[in-house]
Amino acid sequence: MTNQNQYRRGVGVMLLNADRQVWVGRRIDNTDEAWQMPQGGIDEGEQPWETALRELEEETGIPPHLVERIADHPERLRYDLPEELRSKLWGGKWRGQEQDWFLCRFLGRQSDVNIATKHPEFCDWKWIDPRDLPDIIVPFKRDLYRCLIEHWAEFF
Repeated sequence: MTNQNQYRRGVGVMLLNADRQVWVGRRIDNTDEAWQMPQGGIDEGEQPWETALRELEEETGIPPHLVERIADHPERLRYDLPEELRSKLWGGKWRGQEQDWFLCRFLGRQSDVNIATKHPEFCDWKWIDPRDLPDIIVPFKRDLYRCLIEHWAEFF
């Protein structure tokens, strides 16, 4: 049995636009074509939904008033980092992440997205069909993304 404390607590946001496409950003720190949905760690004393809104704004520039919460995934989802990344990320403290995921609707315009944030995480962004997510994500997150797609398929 895996020790829960080996996983960094975090959140993720599946943000859909009016065309039911999902927002993805291309990571600035990865030389591969690695795209992902906004996600991040929960700060001490922070609640998951509060974290989701903070991370979304920090990573995409989208303010909370342009986000509508549609659904919460009923379970926390985990992914394990590949062995070669464990010592490089988060000071080697975690084997992966355990995340609360939120499905949200984007209420703004394209011009409301600004990835040139204070601490940029993405160098590019786009809207894609949610079913294409597993094809563009890093391999170690594919099962988690497939789980989200299957669970929220009715919204696409």
